[in-house]
Amino acid sequence: MGFPSQLRRIAPALLIAASLGGPGLLCFGQAAKTTTLVIPRAPLLPQSFGAWQSAAAAQPCRDCFQPQGQTADVLKEDSLERASQLSYKRQRGAGTLEITAYEFRDATGALSAFTYLREPGSHLVVAGNSKVGSEMAATGRGDYLFRSGTTVVVADAGKANGPVVSDLRALETALPKIGGPRAQSPLLPTLLPAKGLEAETERYALGPVGYQAMGGMLPPNLIGFDKSAEVIMAKYQGRGTLTLLLYPTPQIAGNFGRAIAAEMNREGADAGTVKLRREGPLLSLTTGAWTAQSAQKMVESVHLHDILTWNKTPPLDFNVEVHKTVSLLTSIAILSGLLALAAIVLGLFFGFGRAAIRVLQGKPAATEPEFLRIDLSGQSAKIHLEEQGEAKG
Repeated sequence: MGFPSQLRRIAPALLIAASLGGPGLLCFGQAAKTTTLVIPRAPLLPQSFGAWQSAAAAQPCRDCFQPQGQTADVLKEDSLERASQLSYKRQRGAGTLEITAYEFRDATGALSAFTYLREPGSHLVVAGNSKVGSEMAATGRGDYLFRSGTTVVVADAGKANGPVVSDLRALETALPKIGGPRAQSPLLPTLLPAKGLEAETERYALGPVGYQAMGGMLPPNLIGFDKSAEVIMAKYQGRGTLTLLLYPTPQIAGNFGRAIAAEMNREGADAGTVKLRREGPLLSLTTGAWTAQSAQKMVESVHLHDILTWNKTPPLDFNVEVHKTVSLLTSIAILSGLLALAAIVLGLFFGFGRAAIRVLQGKPAATEPEFLRIDLSGQSAKIHLEEQGEAKG
């Protein structure tokens, strides 16, 4: 059987393999193509939770809700990633519940959006079975606002026909969860002194649009949002407003602090009692109806170092000095160990070497009669030399 006959027999198999394997089997010189499988994220809002079921069985795009107007600009400053809005009906009984959820890049943006979306006149739910998430606010007409990690939820329960807090807790469990640095709450809001604080007036801003929308009195260009500045402001009972500004470095804080001081001097009495104090990268500013003494006491009560924790990165100079000290002590310990080891090795070498030489000379290895001996007995005796003993023998 010749080669052409064998080729005719295997030709159908080659055609089948080429049809199954694609052009990669026929074009040996081409590199194999790789396909990356991208798994889409789970929807922001679940189809059902608690006693509620989505009114729409299926939607082509469940996370395509877009806020409008000023809200859209503020939430964009807070790094909004996606939003969803769904209407839910009770699975048993009558009632509707409108849910709007906003997911942000980190918890810092979510907290800023929470303070912006909180309506005037709403009260904060501090603790107990009525609280849902990290922060929660409620209005008298049955609306709820809460934050869970990087997600802020607005619940319109005016037509729910019954309590919904336990159902909102089930919704909070179904929201996306995130860990690591992005899930950590910002530092600045924790610096507000608690005594006399009206918590419902707290406003935390990350950009000029949000700062102005939440009632900021300083010109936004004097704050330095382009330098990653953060601002929180709150009112105190019977007094004025306290504003805290946090910057990346003390140098940036000093530059903007001088500009803010010049602006406050220009406004004069219109700004109220103004006290400005800088501590590192933190600025404390009072405005409004403060007495001079209470304003001074308030800015002096804000301390950045009081809340520093063990996981903060120490300054660069401290790291360098610690590294030098550790290196020096380590080198000393290694050198001491090497010298001790060398002393032991040399002692063994000379000791055994001397004993070996004495054995080769026919002498006992462990005696040293040549050494002088001190006799403390008080009796006189002649020193016995080894050579004399050998001569007598």
